[in-house]
Amino acid sequence: MKTLALVTASVLALATASAFADERIRTRMTGYQEVPSVSTAAGGEFEVKVHPDGQAFDWVLSYSGLQGDVLQAHIHFAQRHVIGAIVVWLCGSATNPGPAGTPACPQSGTVSGTAMAGNVGPGAPTQQLTAGEIGEVIAAMRAGAAYANVHTTLSPGGEIRGQIGRRGRGHR
Repeated sequence: MKTLALVTASVLALATASAFADERIRTRMTGYQEVPSVSTAAGGEFEVKVHPDGQAFDWVLSYSGLQGDVLQAHIHFAQRHVIGAIVVWLCGSATNPGPAGTPACPQSGTVSGTAMAGNVGPGAPTQQLTAGEIGEVIAAMRAGAAYANVHTTLSPGGEIRGQIGRRGRGHR
């Protein structure tokens, strides 16, 4: 009986680990998802691939058609229809460069990188997400409680946005 319990526990642990192996989280970005909504022809996609150890994630941000000059792009901590604190910088510009090592935003195209604990900013103290909490950012993305957006000169609060989440949870 003890052997059966150990085998069962091992199988469950393996199944849980493999459920997140090569995990991809993605979203489509539009102006309608911004708060408030923005009328723009621009669109984009954001995809995350979580590292198996849960200590980092690779990301790819692609967008085109922005009406304003690109200022910066981030991951924010907040549910749909809410403005949240910046937790990870994706790219910056000459006027808004972001933390050291932040790549430059193209006006149109693709930018990518890897986010680790050192890339997680302090968020908002009232949201109780502190600097370095990469696991919390990943958990928020899995739960649909984070979004990516691209800020421009015409829409400084963001011209396009997409709520990040796993497929099947309504956050495409």
